[in-house]
Amino acid sequence: MTPSDPPRQARLWEIVFPDHTNHLGTLFGGQALAWMDKAAFVAATRYAKRTTVVTARSEQVDFHVPVRQGQLVELVARVVDVGRSSMRVEVELNTEDPQAATRHLCTRGHFTMIALDSNGRPAPVEPFREVAPMGSSES
Repeated sequence: MTPSDPPRQARLWEIVFPDHTNHLGTLFGGQALAWMDKAAFVAATRYAKRTTVVTARSEQVDFHVPVRQGQLVELVARVVDVGRSSMRVEVELNTEDPQAATRHLCTRGHFTMIALDSNGRPAPVEPFREVAPMGSSES
């Protein structure tokens, strides 16, 4: 990856407030999906170098651990594949309890984002270049 390559990753932080929870006091699944979609949007927007990006698809998302009110949520979104105008973005939602000093992967999902031109039609994005593993001699 060179300095001119578009960024592939975005990190967002949220805190779970009472209005984000369900009747059990845990993060409402719809809220988690909205945050994940927002993280995918930010990563795709940065990669495509345009703000007109829309969600075309979200794949199955399985929740592994509950996220409780007051916990911090870190969302890490990475562009993992690119088509002509589409970007596949993997998003991880991690929960962190600052009092207990614990951190867990709550869920992971994939979102397909589409770059659009000023007329609302799919717009091309830069081809995806593989990143050489750390320590390799390739640039």
